[in-house]
Amino acid sequence: MKKLNHLILLLLLISTIQLWSQEKENSSIPLIGTEAPSFKAESTNGKINFPEDFGKSWKIIFSHPQDFTPVCSSELLELSYLQPEFDKLGVSVLVVSTDKLSQHFEWKANLETISYEGRDPRKINFALVSDENYIISKKYGMFHHSVSTAKDIRGVYIIDPDNIVQSVSFYPMSVGRNMDECVRTIQALQTAKDNLVTPANWKPGDDVMLSYLSTEDKAEQQKNDQSSVYEVSWFMLFKKLP
Repeated sequence: MKKLNHLILLLLLISTIQLWSQEKENSSIPLIGTEAPSFKAESTNGKINFPEDFGKSWKIIFSHPQDFTPVCSSELLELSYLQPEFDKLGVSVLVVSTDKLSQHFEWKANLETISYEGRDPRKINFALVSDENYIISKKYGMFHHSVSTAKDIRGVYIIDPDNIVQSVSFYPMSVGRNMDECVRTIQALQTAKDNLVTPANWKPGDDVMLSYLSTEDKAEQQKNDQSSVYEVSWFMLFKKLP
């Protein structure tokens, strides 16, 4: 009987380890260039069916550890002030955490009364998405088990109009994200196309780089002083945009 009990306990332990391993495997981060996982969830803006509800817009998903935490609150306030910038770029913003929807509503209501960095309070128009059952968190690899098994890490996922992941970044629990950098990254992604790429510290209005010289760019380069194409080195070609 003792042996049988030990065997049952051993089988239960093996089964638990396998389930835990499976859970870790199922919580994978979507890679750049892959399709963003779809999901359905409740939010402060009503039911969300992602990506269908967002048509051909750019999307940016922010994952948060917890509502009412100081760092998260500062980030949401910055997002609310940058809402006009995101609107101009045609970007839909989603904020995801594993807290309850009722708590999201409370947090949102409180944030909309705060004057931050000397600015008047702003309405929060973007959706705060509840992921109580951890479905989105697992699909997007928002759990980092070495940090927490119940709270999302600070993730940023930028997704293009074709629902392809274009950028993924993570921050530690203790460090707030640079929201201006999120805007700049989208601006760079919308500028970089064909053979155009953006150099380090690029900002809108700066010259871009060429990954290769097209026939048109070669012809343009031959215009000497009038050319919009110039080189810093044979492997670093730049182009002025109109």
